[in-house]
Amino acid sequence: MQEILTKAGCFIAIILMGYLLRKKGFFKEGDFQILSGIVLKITLPAAIVASFAGKEIDASMLSISALGLGFGLVYMTVMYVLNCRSSRERQAFEVLNCSGYNIGNFTLPFVQSFLGPVGVITTSLFDTGNAFICLGLSYSAASAIKGGEGGFPIKNMVRSLLKSLPFDCYIIMTVLSMARISLPAPVQSFAATIGNANVFMAMLMIGVGFKLSGDRKQLGTIVRILSVRYGLAIAASFLCYFLLPFPLEVRQALSILVFSPIGSAAPAFTADLKGDVGLASAVNSISIICSIICMVTVLSIVL
Repeated sequence: MQEILTKAGCFIAIILMGYLLRKKGFFKEGDFQILSGIVLKITLPAAIVASFAGKEIDASMLSISALGLGFGLVYMTVMYVLNCRSSRERQAFEVLNCSGYNIGNFTLPFVQSFLGPVGVITTSLFDTGNAFICLGLSYSAASAIKGGEGGFPIKNMVRSLLKSLPFDCYIIMTVLSMARISLPAPVQSFAATIGNANVFMAMLMIGVGFKLSGDRKQLGTIVRILSVRYGLAIAASFLCYFLLPFPLEVRQALSILVFSPIGSAAPAFTADLKGDVGLASAVNSISIICSIICMVTVLSIVL
């Protein structure tokens, strides 16, 4: 328990450091994009390659990807039903800002430190399905609900997925692992060296980008969205840990994954739909705090 709290405290300290450095002017507003580019295009792909290297994946584990997609669809459906009597704008906002998981930038570094290679592989497979929600389906649904023109064509979603380097790494490394093909040792060593920096860079990036810009009058909306989000996460965590037919290490990872923060692309998509970006940013940032608390709690129970 002490080790878990110590590591979690280090994560929070790095996030806080990034936030304070931005407040003090060390990091500028645009530096978040630079840090994000380093994480998404360098350290995260390297961490994925290093975690998959030398590991074999059974075909039955591909169902984990379906879970990532399925849970996202559940969030979207529940928020739509709960808001069936609300305005189209509110329906669209809550469907978009309650679904999807921020796994690559937040949960994968977390799992990388606590659960090792099996946990990272489980996380990667889960995020492969989750990517469809975060990079297209939630936006498409919100656009259709609001009455947007043309929604979000499937070809645009596929293009976004293929342009995502982490997603490409997930697919390539999954195929190689299933085919029992190992990367050369120098490549594995190179990826591991860079991947070791992913935890620090991802947490620093989150701190630099952390914002609470929502109006206090909108507190009720924030509480409602997060209550539904984490209420469903508790149910999903019990399902994953006690009922799914996977090895213990996989079930441990899944029971933590479902407490991941809301997808980081949600505020950007909200802006594209002419929604309340300040509220979306507040919901997204507060979900990070909630997720840290929930994930540390679950870790202390399942490990």
